[in-house]
Amino acid sequence: MPNDRTIVWRLSPQTNVGRAINTGAQRLEEAGIDTARLDAQVILAHALGVDRSWLFAHFEHVLTAAQADDFTELIARRIAYEPVAYLVGRKEFYGIELLVDRRVLIPRPETEMLVDAVLDVAAIKAPQPLVVADVGTGSGAIALAVALNTPGAHVYAIDASMDALAVAGLNTARHDLHGQVTLLHGDLLAPLPAPVDVIVANLPYVTSEDYHHLDQDVRAYEPRQALEAGAQGLDLITRLLAQIPNHLHAGGAVVLEIGYNQGRAILALIERMLPGVREVELSQDYQGHDRMVTFAL
Repeated sequence: MPNDRTIVWRLSPQTNVGRAINTGAQRLEEAGIDTARLDAQVILAHALGVDRSWLFAHFEHVLTAAQADDFTELIARRIAYEPVAYLVGRKEFYGIELLVDRRVLIPRPETEMLVDAVLDVAAIKAPQPLVVADVGTGSGAIALAVALNTPGAHVYAIDASMDALAVAGLNTARHDLHGQVTLLHGDLLAPLPAPVDVIVANLPYVTSEDYHHLDQDVRAYEPRQALEAGAQGLDLITRLLAQIPNHLHAGGAVVLEIGYNQGRAILALIERMLPGVREVELSQDYQGHDRMVTFAL
C-alpha cells in the first residue's frame, strides 16, 4: 500500500510558478523520482488548471494559497509513488485524452502497437465494415483508438471488472460520438453476441514472481487483477486461446500483447492449441522486448 505521505513542507506565501516547479522537483528528486522536473510541471499545471506549456510563459505568476496547498498535497502523494496519471486523473493514448483512476491500468505507449495492428487489418478489409472485440478493455483505450480511427467499425469493449467498465463508460461518453463502442461485462469472449473479425487483447501477463518486483508505483497503486496471471503469466491468455475458435470469423485476426520474455512460450502455446493457425508473427517493442503476437485463423 502507499507510503505515509504526511506533509512535512509547504510552499512559502507568494510562491511563483518558477519557484514552485523548482521546489516540487527538488522534493521529488530527494524521494528518488527519476522524472522529478517533468512530474512537478505536470502536477502544477493540473493544480492551476492550465496546460503545461502555459507555465513556461508565466514563471512569475504567483500561486493562490489554495493552489499552493493543492500542489503541495499532490507532490506529497507523488513522493509516496502514486502515479502522475492518477494524480491528474487522465492519460493520453493514441492522441486521445482518457480519464483514468485506480480502477484501471494506466495505458502505456507500447500498447499503441496493438492499435496499429488492428488498423492494418481494417485497411486490408476496407471498405467492408470491421467488428472488433477488445478483451480486457480497462479504460477503453484500445477500443476507442480503434473506433476513432476506423469509420464504420464496431468494437465490443469487454471486461470482467465492473469498476473498469465504469471508467470505460466515462471515456466512451466523452469520445464515442458515433456509437461505435459497446461495453460488455463478462469473462473474456463469453459476452460476445456473435463472432467478430478481430480479437485484440491486453490481458494480465505478469508472473506471480515478477509481480513482487514491479516498480513501486505500479505494485502499490495499479489493480493487481489487471496485471498478475499465475506462475507463468499465461493463465488468462491460455483461456482466451481456447475460446477463440468459437468467437472469431474464418480468416479473422488475433492481436495479443504479451510479456517482455514470453514470445517463445506464447508461440508454442498457439501452435499446440490452435492447429492450422496462419500468419503467426512475434513483434518487439522499441526496447527490443517481446511485446505483441498476431495471427489469423
